[in-house]
Amino acid sequence: MSTLLEVSGVTVSFDGFRAINNLSFQIGPAEMRAVIGPNGAGKTTFMDIVTGKTRPDEGHVLWGEKSISLIGMSEAKIVRAGIGRKFQKPTVFEEQTVQENLLMALRKDRGPLAVLIYKPSKADLEHVVKLAEEIGLADALLRISGEMSHGQKQWLEIGMLLAQDPRLLLVDEPAAGMTPAEREKTTAILVEAAKTRAVVVVEHDMEFVRRLNCKVTVLHGGAVLAEGSLDHVTKNQDVIDVYLGR
Repeated sequence: MSTLLEVSGVTVSFDGFRAINNLSFQIGPAEMRAVIGPNGAGKTTFMDIVTGKTRPDEGHVLWGEKSISLIGMSEAKIVRAGIGRKFQKPTVFEEQTVQENLLMALRKDRGPLAVLIYKPSKADLEHVVKLAEEIGLADALLRISGEMSHGQKQWLEIGMLLAQDPRLLLVDEPAAGMTPAEREKTTAILVEAAKTRAVVVVEHDMEFVRRLNCKVTVLHGGAVLAEGSLDHVTKNQDVIDVYLGR
Protein backbone atom coordinates (compact mmCIF):
# COMPACT_ATOMS: atom_id res chain seq x y z
CA MET A 1 0.00 0.00 0.00
CA SER A 2 1.29 3.46 -0.83
CA THR A 3 1.94 5.95 1.96
CA LEU A 4 0.36 9.40 2.07
CA LEU A 5 2.09 10.67 5.21
CA GLU A 6 5.29 9.32 6.71
CA VAL A 7 6.71 10.60 9.98
CA SER A 8 10.07 9.02 10.83
CA GLY A 9 12.48 9.45 13.73
CA VAL A 10 10.88 12.72 14.83
CA THR A 11 11.94 14.25 18.15
CA VAL A 12 10.80 17.52 19.74
CA SER A 13 11.88 18.99 23.06
CA PHE A 14 10.40 21.96 24.92
CA ASP A 15 12.69 23.38 27.62
CA GLY A 16 14.48 20.06 27.97
CA PHE A 17 11.25 18.01 28.07
CA ARG A 18 10.94 15.51 25.22
CA ALA A 19 7.35 15.87 24.01
CA ILE A 20 8.01 13.63 21.00
CA ASN A 21 10.69 10.96 21.19
CA ASN A 22 11.86 9.26 17.98
CA LEU A 23 8.28 8.99 16.70
CA SER A 24 7.49 7.09 13.51
CA PHE A 25 4.01 6.97 11.95
CA GLN A 26 2.59 6.13 8.53
CA ILE A 27 -0.85 6.37 6.99
CA GLY A 28 -2.18 5.44 3.54
CA PRO A 29 -4.26 7.56 1.12
CA ALA A 30 -7.72 6.29 2.16
CA GLU A 31 -7.41 5.07 5.72
CA MET A 32 -8.98 5.72 9.11
CA ARG A 33 -6.63 5.76 12.11
CA ALA A 34 -7.31 6.43 15.77
CA VAL A 35 -4.52 7.86 17.94
CA ILE A 36 -4.92 7.28 21.66
CA GLY A 37 -2.76 7.72 24.75
CA PRO A 38 -2.76 9.29 28.20
CA ASN A 39 -2.51 13.06 28.69
CA GLY A 40 0.99 14.24 27.84
CA ALA A 41 1.56 11.32 25.45
CA GLY A 42 2.33 13.72 22.58
CA LYS A 43 -0.92 13.49 20.62
CA THR A 44 -1.40 17.26 20.17
CA THR A 45 2.30 17.85 19.49
CA PHE A 46 2.15 15.15 16.81
CA MET A 47 -0.66 17.06 15.06
CA ASP A 48 1.22 20.35 15.56
CA ILE A 49 4.24 18.86 13.75
CA VAL A 50 2.21 17.55 10.80
CA THR A 51 0.43 20.90 10.36
CA GLY A 52 3.61 22.98 10.64
CA LYS A 53 2.79 24.61 13.97
CA THR A 54 5.79 22.99 15.66
CA ARG A 55 9.11 22.27 14.01
CA PRO A 56 10.82 19.05 15.10
CA ASP A 57 14.44 19.02 16.31
CA GLU A 58 15.17 15.97 14.15
CA GLY A 59 13.49 13.46 11.87
CA HIS A 60 11.47 13.57 8.66
CA VAL A 61 7.85 14.38 7.82
CA LEU A 62 7.17 13.35 4.22
CA TRP A 63 3.96 14.01 2.30
CA GLY A 64 2.33 12.61 -0.82
CA GLU A 65 3.53 10.52 -3.73
CA LYS A 66 6.56 12.75 -4.23
CA SER A 67 7.58 12.54 -0.56
CA ILE A 68 7.71 16.31 -0.09
CA SER A 69 9.15 17.39 3.26
CA LEU A 70 6.64 19.32 5.38
CA ILE A 71 9.31 20.50 7.80
CA GLY A 72 9.82 24.25 7.46
CA MET A 73 6.74 24.65 5.24
CA SER A 74 4.31 27.35 6.41
CA GLU A 75 1.02 26.31 8.01
CA ALA A 76 -0.93 27.92 5.13
CA LYS A 77 1.11 26.05 2.53
CA ILE A 78 0.53 22.75 4.35
CA VAL A 79 -3.23 23.41 4.26
CA ARG A 80 -2.97 24.05 0.51
CA ALA A 81 -0.99 20.82 0.11
CA GLY A 82 -4.07 19.01 1.39
CA ILE A 83 -3.88 18.67 5.18
CA GLY A 84 -6.89 19.84 7.19
CA ARG A 85 -7.15 19.99 10.98
CA LYS A 86 -10.15 20.21 13.23
CA PHE A 87 -9.58 21.33 16.80
CA GLN A 88 -11.64 20.11 19.75
CA LYS A 89 -13.70 23.30 20.09
CA PRO A 90 -15.70 24.08 16.94
CA THR A 91 -14.79 27.34 15.23
CA VAL A 92 -17.59 28.30 12.88
CA PHE A 93 -18.81 31.77 11.92
CA GLU A 94 -21.69 31.95 14.40
CA GLU A 95 -23.49 34.89 12.71
CA GLN A 96 -23.52 33.21 9.30
CA THR A 97 -25.80 30.49 7.99
CA VAL A 98 -24.61 26.92 7.44
CA GLN A 99 -24.62 27.60 3.69
CA GLU A 100 -22.50 30.76 4.09
CA ASN A 101 -19.99 28.93 6.31
CA LEU A 102 -19.59 26.16 3.74
CA LEU A 103 -19.32 28.62 0.82
CA MET A 104 -16.57 30.55 2.63
CA ALA A 105 -14.65 27.30 3.15
CA LEU A 106 -14.60 26.23 -0.52
CA ARG A 107 -11.20 26.25 -2.18
CA LYS A 108 -11.20 29.55 -4.03
CA ASP A 109 -8.94 32.46 -4.89
CA ARG A 110 -8.71 34.19 -1.52
CA GLY A 111 -7.25 37.53 -2.57
CA PRO A 112 -8.87 40.61 -0.90
CA LEU A 113 -10.60 41.68 -4.11
CA ALA A 114 -11.81 38.15 -4.91
CA VAL A 115 -13.43 37.92 -1.49
CA LEU A 116 -15.21 41.26 -1.92
CA ILE A 117 -16.68 40.47 -5.31
CA TYR A 118 -17.30 36.75 -4.73
CA LYS A 119 -20.65 35.51 -5.97
CA PRO A 120 -21.26 31.78 -5.59
CA SER A 121 -21.68 29.97 -8.90
CA LYS A 122 -24.30 27.30 -9.52
CA ALA A 123 -21.54 24.70 -9.14
CA ASP A 124 -20.50 26.21 -5.76
CA LEU A 125 -24.08 26.06 -4.48
CA GLU A 126 -24.49 22.47 -5.67
CA HIS A 127 -21.19 21.51 -4.02
CA VAL A 128 -22.38 23.04 -0.74
CA VAL A 129 -25.66 21.09 -0.88
CA LYS A 130 -23.65 17.88 -1.40
CA LEU A 131 -21.38 18.75 1.56
CA ALA A 132 -24.40 19.50 3.75
CA GLU A 133 -25.82 16.09 2.87
CA GLU A 134 -22.51 14.42 3.80
CA ILE A 135 -22.53 16.03 7.26
CA GLY A 136 -26.25 15.57 7.86
CA LEU A 137 -27.14 19.27 7.70
CA ALA A 138 -29.01 19.33 4.38
CA ASP A 139 -32.14 20.58 6.14
CA ALA A 140 -30.23 23.28 8.03
CA LEU A 141 -28.55 25.19 5.18
CA LEU A 142 -30.31 28.47 6.00
CA ARG A 143 -30.01 28.17 9.77
CA ILE A 144 -27.78 30.60 11.66
CA SER A 145 -24.81 28.53 12.83
CA GLY A 146 -24.74 30.04 16.32
CA GLU A 147 -28.22 28.66 17.03
CA MET A 148 -27.23 25.05 16.40
CA SER A 149 -26.30 22.37 18.94
CA HIS A 150 -22.68 21.61 19.84
CA GLY A 151 -22.84 18.43 17.74
CA GLN A 152 -24.20 20.23 14.70
CA LYS A 153 -21.45 22.85 14.94
CA GLN A 154 -18.89 20.04 15.03
CA TRP A 155 -20.39 18.54 11.86
CA LEU A 156 -20.41 21.95 10.19
CA GLU A 157 -16.74 22.39 10.97
CA ILE A 158 -15.97 18.94 9.55
CA GLY A 159 -17.94 20.03 6.45
CA MET A 160 -15.88 23.23 6.22
CA LEU A 161 -12.72 21.15 6.23
CA LEU A 162 -14.12 18.76 3.63
CA ALA A 163 -14.98 21.82 1.49
CA GLN A 164 -11.24 22.36 1.10
CA ASP A 165 -10.96 18.80 -0.22
CA PRO A 166 -8.06 17.74 2.03
CA ARG A 167 -6.27 14.44 1.44
CA LEU A 168 -5.63 14.10 5.17
CA LEU A 169 -8.02 15.14 7.92
CA LEU A 170 -6.73 15.48 11.50
CA VAL A 171 -9.61 15.51 13.98
CA ASP A 172 -9.17 16.21 17.69
CA GLU A 173 -11.66 14.55 20.08
CA PRO A 174 -14.72 14.89 17.85
CA ALA A 175 -17.01 13.03 20.27
CA ALA A 176 -16.38 15.28 23.29
CA GLY A 177 -19.59 16.79 24.70
CA MET A 178 -21.89 14.99 22.27
CA THR A 179 -25.10 13.06 22.90
CA PRO A 180 -25.02 9.32 22.03
CA ALA A 181 -27.05 9.97 18.85
CA GLU A 182 -24.68 12.77 17.80
CA ARG A 183 -21.67 10.54 18.41
CA GLU A 184 -23.15 7.83 16.22
CA LYS A 185 -23.68 10.31 13.41
CA THR A 186 -20.15 11.69 13.86
CA THR A 187 -18.79 8.15 13.48
CA ALA A 188 -20.74 7.74 10.22
CA ILE A 189 -19.46 11.09 8.84
CA LEU A 190 -15.82 10.23 9.59
CA VAL A 191 -16.07 6.65 8.31
CA GLU A 192 -17.56 7.95 5.06
CA ALA A 193 -14.80 10.59 4.74
CA ALA A 194 -12.12 7.90 5.22
CA LYS A 195 -13.30 6.09 2.09
CA THR A 196 -11.72 8.77 -0.08
CA ARG A 197 -9.01 10.32 2.14
CA ALA A 198 -6.88 9.66 5.21
CA VAL A 199 -8.55 10.50 8.54
CA VAL A 200 -6.65 10.60 11.84
CA VAL A 201 -8.85 10.84 14.93
CA VAL A 202 -7.25 11.71 18.27
CA GLU A 203 -9.62 10.47 20.95
CA HIS A 204 -9.87 9.55 24.65
CA ASP A 205 -13.21 7.82 24.39
CA MET A 206 -12.62 4.08 23.87
CA GLU A 207 -16.25 3.40 22.95
CA PHE A 208 -16.01 5.96 20.16
CA VAL A 209 -12.71 4.46 18.97
CA ARG A 210 -14.32 1.00 18.91
CA ARG A 211 -17.09 2.33 16.67
CA LEU A 212 -14.55 3.67 14.18
CA ASN A 213 -13.40 0.06 13.72
CA CYS A 214 -9.92 0.97 12.50
CA LYS A 215 -6.22 0.56 13.23
CA VAL A 216 -5.19 2.22 16.49
CA THR A 217 -1.85 3.87 17.32
CA VAL A 218 -1.09 4.19 21.05
CA LEU A 219 1.29 7.00 22.01
CA HIS A 220 3.16 7.18 25.29
CA GLY A 221 6.05 9.46 26.19
CA GLY A 222 6.03 10.89 22.68
CA ALA A 223 6.62 7.53 20.98
CA VAL A 224 4.49 4.71 19.56
CA LEU A 225 3.84 2.17 22.30
CA ALA A 226 1.62 -0.19 20.30
CA GLU A 227 -0.27 -0.38 17.03
CA GLY A 228 -3.03 -2.60 15.69
CA SER A 229 -6.73 -3.23 16.19
CA LEU A 230 -8.33 -1.90 19.38
CA ASP A 231 -8.63 -5.45 20.74
CA HIS A 232 -4.96 -6.09 19.97
CA VAL A 233 -3.64 -2.93 21.66
CA THR A 234 -5.93 -3.16 24.69
CA LYS A 235 -4.51 -6.64 25.43
CA ASN A 236 -0.94 -5.32 25.25
CA GLN A 237 0.52 -5.36 28.78
CA ASP A 238 2.47 -2.12 28.25
CA VAL A 239 -0.72 -0.35 27.15
CA ILE A 240 -2.62 -1.74 30.14
CA ASP A 241 0.11 -0.51 32.49
CA VAL A 242 0.41 3.05 31.18
CA TYR A 243 -3.10 3.78 30.02
CA LEU A 244 -5.90 1.41 30.80
CA GLY A 245 -4.71 0.49 34.29
CA ARG A 246 -5.23 4.05 35.51
